[in-house]
Amino acid sequence: MQSPTSTTPSITPNHSSTQEGEIHGKNIAGLKQVLADTYVLYSKTHGFHWNVTGPLFTSLHALFMEQYNELFEAMDELAERIRVLKVEAPFGPTALSGLSSLSDASASLDAMAMVRELEADHRQLASQCQEALVQAQDVADEGSGDLLTQRLRTHQKTAWKLASLLQ
Repeated sequence: MQSPTSTTPSITPNHSSTQEGEIHGKNIAGLKQVLADTYVLYSKTHGFHWNVTGPLFTSLHALFMEQYNELFEAMDELAERIRVLKVEAPFGPTALSGLSSLSDASASLDAMAMVRELEADHRQLASQCQEALVQAQDVADEGSGDLLTQRLRTHQKTAWKLASLLQ
């Protein structure tokens, strides 16, 4: 038995309840931002899959399909994580596009412009994941931290693969 004066290590940061609420809110906002950006990137990648043309059609068509399928699964994981935290996950094109920091696809891009745009978006989304990861760590939200670390690695690797096509 511990003496009344001994302290037990806290598993959460030492914040006031107001600070905890603000930090929890930032954690949720970070997850919603990553979800919204993932949705916009999914939609853009799927559109590029449909519309890519040129000598690299076959390989880019297949690559974009692989990427949009991965992004679709990621959206589900992110939305379910938000629900685990007892918050309603945003849904629908209007709500998600409104929350996203990514822009919709530019019209009529050639294949390499599509690759450049997706590469830039994956880098931006990796940055968003990094910011959201810090927010999750601030509230000791290990589940969100793990998910965001996985997303961060995936976006960094995808950006690297796309950048390699541009060299």
